[in-house]
Amino acid sequence: MNIAIVGSGPAGCYLADQVLRLVPEAKVDVVDRLPVPFGLVRYGVAPDHQSTKAVSRILDRVLSHKQVNFFGNVDVGRDVTIDNLLDYYDAVVLATGASRDHRLGIPGEDLPGVIGSGEFVAWYNGHPDSSPPLVENVRSAVVIGNGNVAIDVARVLAKTPAELAGSDLSSEITQHLAAQPLESIHIVGRRTGSDVKFTPHELAELGTLQRARAQVLDKSQLSGGAPILETFRKFEPRTDAPVTIDFHFGMTPIAFSGTGRVERARFRCADCTERELAADLVVTCIGYESLACCNESPTNGIFKNDDGKVRDRLFVVGWAKRGPSGVIASSRNDAQVVAQKIAKEVTAKGGSGGESLRNQLVQVGVRFVDHSGWKRINAAEIARAGEQRCRNKFTSRAQMLEAAQDSGAQ
Repeated sequence: MNIAIVGSGPAGCYLADQVLRLVPEAKVDVVDRLPVPFGLVRYGVAPDHQSTKAVSRILDRVLSHKQVNFFGNVDVGRDVTIDNLLDYYDAVVLATGASRDHRLGIPGEDLPGVIGSGEFVAWYNGHPDSSPPLVENVRSAVVIGNGNVAIDVARVLAKTPAELAGSDLSSEITQHLAAQPLESIHIVGRRTGSDVKFTPHELAELGTLQRARAQVLDKSQLSGGAPILETFRKFEPRTDAPVTIDFHFGMTPIAFSGTGRVERARFRCADCTERELAADLVVTCIGYESLACCNESPTNGIFKNDDGKVRDRLFVVGWAKRGPSGVIASSRNDAQVVAQKIAKEVTAKGGSGGESLRNQLVQVGVRFVDHSGWKRINAAEIARAGEQRCRNKFTSRAQMLEAAQDSGAQ
């Protein structure tokens, strides 16, 4: 059985692993439009949370399996189509994630300085397709959302360069963020304090920062017995921190305004009053949706599917299947279900799989990167890291391809 998986993030790698557990003789080719693998782990997890990024070692063991091939720098839709893949393989699986930010749909959302968290996180994580957002003269930052992504954004903004030592945040972005005259970060959400989706560990970390103090000014918002409220209550008052991180609950954004860039964010409160916050930067952390892959288009942010099956021999897994929910480990459980469906429903038809794909890519002049090429990129990034970083990422495809060029990649 020959299987092609489009996407090399956790969902794609976990699926490859699960397929091989159920069908040991299968051959699995993992295709990614970037020259490097791991998707969300590399470009979505906060750069100062290297313990979370360590899951990439498990994913890399999957890609190094003798019956798995990695085809990096291959754009499905430009270099090869899904129909091509269905001709070459017995089944094709979309594991393309959810990379587009949800929009609020309110006035002023297109002002410079208003940016979705996916785009913002991609920028500070060094994604080659990201564009630098307007982060200049930021005294007041407003982060909209009540999940861990909002915590990540606030923490990266608030940390000192010393606190970011050992991360893979580039020195250039570290210096740029440190140069901002930051005074306040507002984390704003529609939920009550009891209903936020922060995990206690992530929330508690904000109480340990060197130059920032986390606080809830309206203590009435902390009444109740929800466990997360105890974490809020443990924030200690400080007078030595120049930056405040203020939590606001029960506030819905209704407009952004400013001249030439965002300057203010307006909200409707739970009591139907309105409130305005100064905002030199707004980061919206309100969820993501999938992008179209070749001729397959998502509906309501995901690819329409029946428990992972899109249509005959075409499947979907991970966020592209269920939406952006759960933690990285959730993709393993999801992969088990879809792998079982593939093992039960797909019959090997004797196609040539990766051989045909490789031939097509050579014919159209695609410089694809195999697993050995990725290992050379990885080694080069670690070697150029310096003392304060665990790696120094290449931020352009040209740099990545140059690092991979002696690996046997085409």
